[in-house]
Amino acid sequence: MKRLLATAATLVLTLPATVLAAEAPSCRLPARIDPEPLPQPDGPRRTGPTTGTTLALSWSPQFCRNHTNDRIGGTQCDGSLGHFGFVLHGLWADGLPGQWPQWCPATVPSAETLRRAMCMTPSARLLAHEWAKHGSCMAPTPEAYFAQEAKAFAAVHLPDMDSLSRRRVLTAGDLRRAFISRNPRLTPASIRINANTGGWLQEVQLCADNAGHPKACDGVGLDDGSLLRIWRRKS
Repeated sequence: MKRLLATAATLVLTLPATVLAAEAPSCRLPARIDPEPLPQPDGPRRTGPTTGTTLALSWSPQFCRNHTNDRIGGTQCDGSLGHFGFVLHGLWADGLPGQWPQWCPATVPSAETLRRAMCMTPSARLLAHEWAKHGSCMAPTPEAYFAQEAKAFAAVHLPDMDSLSRRRVLTAGDLRRAFISRNPRLTPASIRINANTGGWLQEVQLCADNAGHPKACDGVGLDDGSLLRIWRRKS
């Protein structure tokens, strides 16, 4: 899977689509999009101390398996931008248990700012939500937050998901080891794997401390022995 990398300075200044394409190097940005309002908060505003970050990578084929051609799937699943493997759900500030920062005061991102990030997170609605709920507590502007996300996402070397998906028996431990093989700084405890009730992969979350070093993730996830299945997009 080809990874297109750029310097942090380039990410901050331009957020080029080719850099943010993750596993969709042929991602096609729309010529324009409509402005996206900020969502209504789904919880209280919190500005407590930050203990690290969680980088959440969503497995798009599984999401689109249930949401192709509907409003929820939107541009992520309708093929208008391309077809994706892992996409960036978001970069979240961690905090004390139950006290992570969220819903800080936020400005409305411009449609152009959202458009330029859609090969990283192929949904303007999700981008606006992630900025309003998480990014507003982590960066002064939407542009700075999306650049921070892009830098973190570009630093992750993704495993060969097609090969993993074709194994007759696959466990969450196998996927963790595949991530560590490509990213030796990671530790098993710093990789949280979430699946649905049928055992199909939904998301991989990578946890780090404030210095950017891997740390143990809080909360539940699949243990190494849990059986895992990975949905492949049908060509």
